[in-house]
Amino acid sequence: MNVRKKFSLKNRLYLLLLICVIPLTVMITYLLFMINNVSSKYDHIVEKITKANAYNIGFKEDIDYVMYIIVVNSERAEELVDTQKPQKMIKEAREVFGELAEDADSAYAKQRLSRILKSLDTLEKRVQEIEEDALVSGSYETNMESLDLNIRVLTELIQEQIQYYIYYESMNMEDLRGGIRNDVEQAIAITSGILLVILVGAFAVSRKIVTGITEPIGELCDAAVAAGGGDFRIRAVKTGPEEIEVLNKSFNQMVEKIGNLVEDIHTEELNLRAAELRVLQEQINPHFLYNTLDNIIWLAESKKTDEVVMMVSSLSTFFRTSLSKGREFVSVKEETEHIRSYLEIQQFRYRDILDYEIAIPEEYYGYEVIKLTLQPLVENALYHGIKNKRGKGHITVSAERCADVLIFKVKDNGIGMDKQRLAEVCAMLKEDGNTKKENDGFGLFNVNQRIQLHYGTEYGLKVQSTYGEETEVWVRIPVRTENSS
Repeated sequence: MNVRKKFSLKNRLYLLLLICVIPLTVMITYLLFMINNVSSKYDHIVEKITKANAYNIGFKEDIDYVMYIIVVNSERAEELVDTQKPQKMIKEAREVFGELAEDADSAYAKQRLSRILKSLDTLEKRVQEIEEDALVSGSYETNMESLDLNIRVLTELIQEQIQYYIYYESMNMEDLRGGIRNDVEQAIAITSGILLVILVGAFAVSRKIVTGITEPIGELCDAAVAAGGGDFRIRAVKTGPEEIEVLNKSFNQMVEKIGNLVEDIHTEELNLRAAELRVLQEQINPHFLYNTLDNIIWLAESKKTDEVVMMVSSLSTFFRTSLSKGREFVSVKEETEHIRSYLEIQQFRYRDILDYEIAIPEEYYGYEVIKLTLQPLVENALYHGIKNKRGKGHITVSAERCADVLIFKVKDNGIGMDKQRLAEVCAMLKEDGNTKKENDGFGLFNVNQRIQLHYGTEYGLKVQSTYGEETEVWVRIPVRTENSS
């Protein structure tokens, strides 16, 4: 079992994943390390240049300007400028260049920064001396000479030393650029090697995986096609990785069960056909038959030959459509003749209370409909609508087409239903077949269930009623011709 697991599809895919992930992880880690190292060096140099460059030009100009104002306007100097600015700038510069000196990584940089710091110390002393002399002597020529020799020369020297330091750091940046180029070339070489390893390893493993999968799956597909064509004796060969073997085994079990189910279904269909025929025969109300035969006998005894012929003809048409050689679907024309014969017979019995109209266009006669769809609705309209209302009633059966839907309407002007009863009937139509139905609603429920079983739940019956006025039942079925079923 352990040997088989080593070659399972799952383990092969894990191996392929490791071949790709491990080298990629190494490569990405190396690249990230290189980028971080280069970025740190670059940022460090830029930071030092930025700090030094802040004192490259502005430092000299600011100190020279303030000292000049102090020299020429010794008495009003504090009004014109901040006389403490030179000491503040020198102090800040000493702190900045002191930090750079501590962080210097070469003797040359330390030497330059040390000279800058010594020059700043000397400049601080000279600034203090000139400020004191400017307040004591008051000699313009002497003070200007001291300004040129002690201040401007020193600030220019400091500026020159700062520029040398900036130039040195710029050269370091150029060296860093060359190092980056070498690192990039090295990274390209390493990355190319890792990618080559990944491609070779992935190709070798994936080729084994593909070979071990495609052939068994191809055989399984052939078996599935054969089973889809109705050959349930086909069996898949149990070869390949462990997962494929599980699929083949499950497929064989499924095909075997389907074959058994198909045989069972075939047997059930035969039994169902016989049961449906019995149900249709039982749906024919024996009282309707007995009453009709009694009427025919009465007419025969009264020697009303034409009425006898009419009654017998209508009864024959009624039973011919009801049976229809066991067919489940009939044409709209046959269904129309069926309800017409039923209404003709019933009108003879209830001539004082029943009128009817069948307004189904002949252009719909070629469409098919489930047998005994309209007759239960007409019977329901007669017995539960018109017979419960005084006066003469009228039943209208009509049809119309809306896109791909055929709609039949059975309308009567009988007693109707109140809101509570209408709600009960509508709820009954939505229930399943296990719920017990009342006699006056079973016909509607039976028709609705048969329609939805054949066409889907989007089709069926819809009932509208106003108590004391009318009831109308809509039948929605898809438009289908007899040849298309």
